[in-house]
Amino acid sequence: MPDPEVTTTGVTPEPTETVPEPTVTTPAPEPAPTPDTTVTVTPTQTPAEPVPTVTVTPEPPSPEPVPTQTVVVEVPFTRDPAVTTSTIPFGAIVTALLVLVVATAALVVLVRRARAQRPSGTVASAALEPAATTTEIGVLDDAHAVALPGDGPSDTVETVRFLMVLGEAMIDSSAPVVQVTRTLERVAAINGEPDVEVIALPTALLVSVPGRTATQTAASSAGWRALRLHQVQDVLGVADDAEAGRVGPVEGAERIEAAVAAPPLYGGPARVLGYVAVSAGLAMILGGSLVDVLVAAVLGAVIACLQVATARLPAAYQALVVLSCAFVVSGAVFLLSRTGIDVGMLAPLVAPLVTFLPGALLTTAAIDLATRQMIAGSARLASGVMQLVLLALGITGAAALVGVPAAQLGTGSSHSLGWAGPWIGVFVYGTGVVFHNCARRAALPWILLVLVVAYAGQVVGGLFFGGVVSAFVGALLMTPVAMFAATRPTGPPALVGFLPGFWLLVPGALGLVGVTSILGDDAQALDTVVAAGTTMVAISLGVLAGIALGSAVGRRAGLAVERF
Repeated sequence: MPDPEVTTTGVTPEPTETVPEPTVTTPAPEPAPTPDTTVTVTPTQTPAEPVPTVTVTPEPPSPEPVPTQTVVVEVPFTRDPAVTTSTIPFGAIVTALLVLVVATAALVVLVRRARAQRPSGTVASAALEPAATTTEIGVLDDAHAVALPGDGPSDTVETVRFLMVLGEAMIDSSAPVVQVTRTLERVAAINGEPDVEVIALPTALLVSVPGRTATQTAASSAGWRALRLHQVQDVLGVADDAEAGRVGPVEGAERIEAAVAAPPLYGGPARVLGYVAVSAGLAMILGGSLVDVLVAAVLGAVIACLQVATARLPAAYQALVVLSCAFVVSGAVFLLSRTGIDVGMLAPLVAPLVTFLPGALLTTAAIDLATRQMIAGSARLASGVMQLVLLALGITGAAALVGVPAAQLGTGSSHSLGWAGPWIGVFVYGTGVVFHNCARRAALPWILLVLVVAYAGQVVGGLFFGGVVSAFVGALLMTPVAMFAATRPTGPPALVGFLPGFWLLVPGALGLVGVTSILGDDAQALDTVVAAGTTMVAISLGVLAGIALGSAVGRRAGLAVERF
């Protein structure tokens, strides 16, 4: 028993000796915690360094404005030239270029011939020369005598009366105010009254001639009657003779009164057929189909008969005539469209109402505004807009009754007459204008020439500059042709050639579409109205540029063309 006890005690001291040995190793791990602390510090610093990289990562949302900038920059370059996007048929372009080349060659030949022999039909040639001498006046009788400075008060009274009659007739002829004012000033200077003061408005005229002891002043209303083309030609012919000193105040006033009171050159049936031709030709120009042309011709005959029947109504009721005609035409077109017949909305509706479209009025208003005649231009512009509103009321009223939305006014037929249809329509339209508006037959070739050149210029301008500027090109090219035609013996005055050209360019048609769209709650109506206003301004600027061009060419050729 004691032996095993000794053995157990002997075993126990041996592990006690091994225990102190690890105590030596314990101080060695003590420096280890310091590197542990440093290691823990370095990982905290190393993630702190990527923090700026984390702040950089939110930058991807910032590129959102970049696409907006790139879109704005790319917008101007996405619009292709008008030549590449034009839908004008190739045949129409070739025809327009040929017409312009032939017209230019013909005018060059005629100008060269005019240099050799001065034609008797030159306009206002004596206005460029000094006033008539006393010996020349002695050849004339009392009715033709031209008053000289220092004549008695009776001569001044006759001069003032002649200026009033002439000014009223020119305003009724739709002449621009600047032309009326300058013409009266020239006539007064020829008749010995260089200090005359003229205030011309679309509805009033004021003339004042200062004298030695008293001032002769006269005022009257104007613009309440519309003259036909033969009356306009006679009135402007008297103005040309008065500027040249070939007619005095007495005879001039008598000729003006006779021209204003002259009956129409053609009878009622011829004028109705002329209006039918005007409607059919304008429907062709607007790109209508054969059905559209037939509908426009029939409705044109109806409107012509209504005009003849209501010709004697007072001026206060003419607004109701415009409203009724627009209601009748639009109601018939909308009813036909509901029957399933392939009828366009623009050509058969606008063409019969061409006589009510204020195209010439709005263009003349733009000319007045461009020449700083603010009151006259604003008054004519307001009158033209009122005319468009009356037409739009009639159209929208018929659309509400029949059930066709007025927003479909700009739609056309799918079967047009091809590229040759509008060119045929120009000749049909010009012939109808001559007979309906009673122009003289000798003026027919010149009016057709002006219309063809205007339409050719519009086609070429539309090819290179688009639709709005095409009106500027057409007006620019037709104006010198009309001015040169006025210098020929059988040619009409420039204004007689201008008026059918204004109706051909039809700024009123665009305005009618825009105003009707506004009354029909169309969102694109404002763009159409702006396009119509821009077209009017383009036509007026084209006319002014054409007058400058025609005057320069006329002076070079030795011709005294009409001046404004």
